[in-house]
Amino acid sequence: MNGPQIITLGCRLNIAESEAIREMAGEQNDLIVINSCAVTAEAVRQTRQTIRRARRERPDARIMVTGCAAQTEPETFAQMAEVDAVIGNREKMEAGAYTPSVRVERSRDTDALSLLDFARSERANVSVSDIMAVRETAPHMASAFAEHARAFLEVQNGCDHRCTFCIIPYGRGNSRSVPAGAVIDKARELVDAGYREIVLTGVDVTSYGPDLPGAPSLGHLVERILKAVPNLPRLRLSSIDSVEIDDRLFDLIAHDPRMMPHLHLSLQAGDDMILKRMKRRHTRADAIRIVERLKAARPTISIGADIIAGFPTEDDAMFENSLALVRECDIVHGHIFPYSPRTGTPAARMPQVDRATVKARAARLRDACGQQRQAWLESLAGSSQSVLVERDGLTGHSENFAPMRFTQPQSPSSIISATITGLENGVLIAQEAQQ
Repeated sequence: MNGPQIITLGCRLNIAESEAIREMAGEQNDLIVINSCAVTAEAVRQTRQTIRRARRERPDARIMVTGCAAQTEPETFAQMAEVDAVIGNREKMEAGAYTPSVRVERSRDTDALSLLDFARSERANVSVSDIMAVRETAPHMASAFAEHARAFLEVQNGCDHRCTFCIIPYGRGNSRSVPAGAVIDKARELVDAGYREIVLTGVDVTSYGPDLPGAPSLGHLVERILKAVPNLPRLRLSSIDSVEIDDRLFDLIAHDPRMMPHLHLSLQAGDDMILKRMKRRHTRADAIRIVERLKAARPTISIGADIIAGFPTEDDAMFENSLALVRECDIVHGHIFPYSPRTGTPAARMPQVDRATVKARAARLRDACGQQRQAWLESLAGSSQSVLVERDGLTGHSENFAPMRFTQPQSPSSIISATITGLENGVLIAQEAQQ
């Protein structure tokens, strides 16, 4: 094995940061870094499971745990016999954190360890400081190289909102933005390295800019990237908050051909009372309205969404409103989360829905999204699609992020015109169009 093993759980931002960690950690073949997720209790459980499996498979490796679960629950992982070190989301941005066998020193202004000693001990070394004190992004964390033909580029981190169900602000800190100049420089580097598509990512991407001089919006950033990097063929956005799509951003999504017609919206629920109890900033009507506007302006656009099943106090009628939203917003890329209480969040203190009902509702939401997705994929039969070929040369994704499998191997990382000839197991069969 060349270099450290990086195991990534959770969001696209974690994927981006894991690649930056890989570069910082250098050629340490004996190191395993687990970049964890804390979005649900299940995600934390999976992190623990992943740690135990990593130790069984590589008993002599040094195991470091970082990411949101490490930030919010450092004691959980420090107490695991399999773990050598726990570092927070701030500390993982420091290259020195990955240096083996350095002297442990305590920072003067925090109770955290400034560097880590990986020597085995009865208790893992812990370096987790106050994430709320972080005010800047680290420049070297702004870009990442994905395992696929597209690359993820971190433009924002943290979140200023306090949704009642969400623990992530306590794992990521308050919102902070990468200056546009640094983003553009990284975008150029990615294009020069051969990437044909860039995905802008962050915790709350549409909150980009208020902390920067002049308070630019995400729309301003996208506009500058498209202008300053003319040889970038495809630009895509990761999950965004629909209520924060301003006129400038809407116009770019609707009309610029280099902006991919695919949005993943943080909707969370389709009932106004539940949205209010979640402390969301949009209504059911707002969600439907933005999707209708987007589809009217750009009919090929595909919509994804996060929806939580079984939020506290959700009754049958409230759930039916969320279920209906799947159809009304034509959600074809659905991410369904069974609600799980996160200690320290207001929702954890609300009257809970029993677990069997939560699971049943999540299953119904997944089924509804699956039906929408199947109908959408079937509707693409016979069409011509512009497809970015993945590195395996056999698979790819269209502009609206429909998954493809080619009948013949294609040039990896190329963008080709393909005709859709069929559908098998949720994947479109694509044949390169004759030139």
